[in-house]
Amino acid sequence: MDASEAEASTQNQGKEEGASSGQGDAGAKPKKASLKRAADAKAKKKHKKARVSRPARPGYTVHQGEDMLLVISSSTSQYDGSVWTLKKKKGSKKKKLAKGKASQVKKKKTVNAKPKLESKPVIEKEEEVANLFITQEEDDHRWGQSLPEEVLINIFQIVVIQEGAVPFLCRVGRVCRLWNAAASSPILWRRVTVGHCWIAPGRSQLPKTEKKIKDTLDWLAHSRFSQLRDFSLCHWTKNVDYALEVVSQYCLHLCSLKLSYCTGVTAAAFRSLGLHSRSLHSLNLQYSEFQVEGLLEYLENHGSQIRQILFSHGLKNDRLLAAITRGCCPDLEMLEVNTKLDSKDCQLPVCIQALQMACPKLKTFRMMNVQPLHKGMRFGIDPTSGFPLLEELCIATTSFSYLTDRDLRDILFDSPKLRVLDLRGCSRITASGLAALPCLELECLFWGQYFSSHVGLSLLKKGLHTLTQKWSRTLQQLDIAHQLFTEEDLELAMSYLCQAEADTLRSLNLSGTRITPRALRPVIGQMTALDYLNLSSCRYLPRGVKRIYRGQEDIRQLLDKLE
Repeated sequence: MDASEAEASTQNQGKEEGASSGQGDAGAKPKKASLKRAADAKAKKKHKKARVSRPARPGYTVHQGEDMLLVISSSTSQYDGSVWTLKKKKGSKKKKLAKGKASQVKKKKTVNAKPKLESKPVIEKEEEVANLFITQEEDDHRWGQSLPEEVLINIFQIVVIQEGAVPFLCRVGRVCRLWNAAASSPILWRRVTVGHCWIAPGRSQLPKTEKKIKDTLDWLAHSRFSQLRDFSLCHWTKNVDYALEVVSQYCLHLCSLKLSYCTGVTAAAFRSLGLHSRSLHSLNLQYSEFQVEGLLEYLENHGSQIRQILFSHGLKNDRLLAAITRGCCPDLEMLEVNTKLDSKDCQLPVCIQALQMACPKLKTFRMMNVQPLHKGMRFGIDPTSGFPLLEELCIATTSFSYLTDRDLRDILFDSPKLRVLDLRGCSRITASGLAALPCLELECLFWGQYFSSHVGLSLLKKGLHTLTQKWSRTLQQLDIAHQLFTEEDLELAMSYLCQAEADTLRSLNLSGTRITPRALRPVIGQMTALDYLNLSSCRYLPRGVKRIYRGQEDIRQLLDKLE
């Protein structure tokens, strides 16, 4: 037998053995088949190794949150693109690469590795997160530079309303260019109050300080006061004339001027106001010393544009009231005369009839802590004109008032639009005199007796129910503190108040009265809008309830104590 025949016979024998083994034992595996499968697995392993030969970057990143939590974000993570990716720790890139290598080593040992999802590279993902979120470490000090200018102006306006424009706007203007531009907005500088903050109280003013004050006023007038409407000076003893001259020259829209506790105002300042400030209609000179002749000259020439004037009572200042009664301010709508609480001479002679003829448009008339002495007109003329537009009358005092029912009727005989009536300290006014007034829609009645020592403790009054019956529909605030009305009269008066709508009465002061729990319960139960109740020193109430109540909830709890 030659070599070719031997080889053919060998091949035929192997085929027969393979066929017989496949048809026979199914559980036994021949040696060649196992070797063949191992070779196939080895080839597959080599093929996979060739795939991962290039270093693949992991599909996740580790971030540290503000609360020290480590968050792992990947393409399938729920934290991807969330606020947890705000802050990244320094040196995290090396740790991420090290973790990536470790994961690659682990994947090499795994034969059946899961197919990997496509994800962005770590570096690109970090750049994207950095663009979306501002890190706290690097960019936190620049958050104000990213706000729109309109938003900054609105924020500044809220602060200006509460704290004033000066010095707040001057300080925030130094932060950056954006804040300076926002703080320079003319809408924020419409109402300005300047106090004397350059020197300490009681110290003299040096020439260098005076120059600094003038330079500051010049800069404010040129750069900030283009739309100024209301201007106030407080506690200025020098340079008041200079301030008023600068403001009047550069602030053509000035409408209101207030001088509080200022001295040294001369006629030159009033002349400058008359020459430049043609829109000025409000003058507040309370508690300030000024040259009366200069103000009288100003009122004689420009009094027709004045709508509001306020000044303090004094021997020289009383000439202003005489000039007003002569008709120098025909369009006057508000007149207020007050004095300090420690003033001794508080008597103010005033001719009501002359004032009614001179100021027929008067809406607010206040004489606070003064004692008006009624003067009749010459030649016995009794004019028929009153205050037809008057809405508020205040004749409150802390000592004693000579005002009688007749005087009050002479003031209000033609005032049907009166809303506020303040008669605190006027002990000679009676309930019948108030009930005879022509005003039918009174909203606030202040009639408490706080400081008067002339009221007899044994004298009881009657007639309060006539007032509550007349104004129960409109009365919102009622103050009858220390008025000695009887228990029956108070109970009847409270019953009339309960006939109004539930949201009408909001403030009730019964301090020192003879109010009883029986009279008080209906008012508290039905007046749901009542948010202020004064029951201090009420002798007919239990001890635990004699106090001041603020808020509707606090008053509702009182109702349980009275039952």
